[in-house]
Amino acid sequence: MTTFVLVHGAWHGGWCWKRVSPFLRAKGHDVFAPTLSGGGETAHLAAPSIGLQTHIENVCGLIEKEELRDCVLVGHSYGGMVIAGVAERLHKRIASIVYLDAFVPEDGQALMSLTAPERMRDMVMNAIAHGDGWRVPPPPPSYFGVKTQADADWITSQCTPQALLTFMQPVQAQGAWKSIARKMYIRAAGHPLPTFARFGDALRNDPAWIYRETTCGHEVMIEQPQELAGMLLELA
Repeated sequence: MTTFVLVHGAWHGGWCWKRVSPFLRAKGHDVFAPTLSGGGETAHLAAPSIGLQTHIENVCGLIEKEELRDCVLVGHSYGGMVIAGVAERLHKRIASIVYLDAFVPEDGQALMSLTAPERMRDMVMNAIAHGDGWRVPPPPPSYFGVKTQADADWITSQCTPQALLTFMQPVQAQGAWKSIARKMYIRAAGHPLPTFARFGDALRNDPAWIYRETTCGHEVMIEQPQELAGMLLELA
């Protein structure tokens, strides 16, 4: 039996893994899909002080308090920033790490330094105009390349604003995480924006990584949950 820890991306919550978890549990595995502070069902606790480090502590706390070992740690999109910090601290508890169309930061990098300057500028301006200066409203589902109206409606109803500090705080990942034996990058080839192409291209032929692709947009766990579960089960 393997334990999967699934970390969502920006503006999302644990809810976004709802379609993937049953496939993993059907094979006898445990699944944890925490909601990071200030998102999803914890939106009422959102505050300007919530940063990337808060979210790293969320996941570290889960792994430590649930006494998890030899787990598969998965991070989607912004969740790549989170799992990088978690893996740096708890690499001895992690058997495999998976970046799902996600940022793969180096030590000292923040999301704001890994995304297009104009995109970061838009996020800051939206926080000023619509989020009291600190809440970044979620983009429309079309930004993620969602194809069906039903999925778009569900995502719109569930996504919540996210604290600006989470995008601006740098990660501490000095290299201990690289000792994790199995590392996988999953690229969503149908994403309409090239945000994550640089990471996939860099790791595609790296012998230290397993590289996989999906044909859908960025919301892989919503659009192709069974296919994604199959890729994750390679690491079980």
